[in-house]
Amino acid sequence: MKLLEEKILQEGVVYPGKVLKVGSFLNHQIDVPFMSKLAEEFYRLFEEDPVTKVLTVETSGIAVGYPVAERFGVPLLFAKKNRSANLANDCYSANVVSYTHGRSYDVVLERQFLTGEDTVLLVDDFLANGCALEGLIDLCGQAGARVVGAGIVIEKVFQEGGRKIRERGIRVESLARIVDMDPEGGITFAS
Repeated sequence: MKLLEEKILQEGVVYPGKVLKVGSFLNHQIDVPFMSKLAEEFYRLFEEDPVTKVLTVETSGIAVGYPVAERFGVPLLFAKKNRSANLANDCYSANVVSYTHGRSYDVVLERQFLTGEDTVLLVDDFLANGCALEGLIDLCGQAGARVVGAGIVIEKVFQEGGRKIRERGIRVESLARIVDMDPEGGITFAS
């Protein structure tokens, strides 16, 4: 998606270690009209699929998932990274390793919100090593829900996540695919 690539080039900052900061529109401050444009593109890509739920991981995925779910006219679910007092004990749980935070955590989702009757579109802001998506796929498997695919805002193609998920037979649609980046050389997108 050319519009997203241009925004990344204008507002993104590359840090050592191939870390991309897009806090001005995606991860800290949310450009709401821009998120709506991304949602339209995800809808165009998956509109033929009978999506009944959109699923993401808190927190950054919610900003992406909300307008996508709204566009599909279905609920947005997000797997929580921490159990809270108001969370039911009857939950699906999957372990996820965060590339950004460098730690492992269990994501949980109450069973009542995801069942074998659901057809799920996974969404997330970044796809790097694929651990978050694998956790969401695991939650869907526990529920017996069908995954129609994954909509990703930014994929780091130079990391293995996209390849691993696609090898599992899951359709992955990434709006921006970065093949390389560094603070001096900038960002190179897949053609």
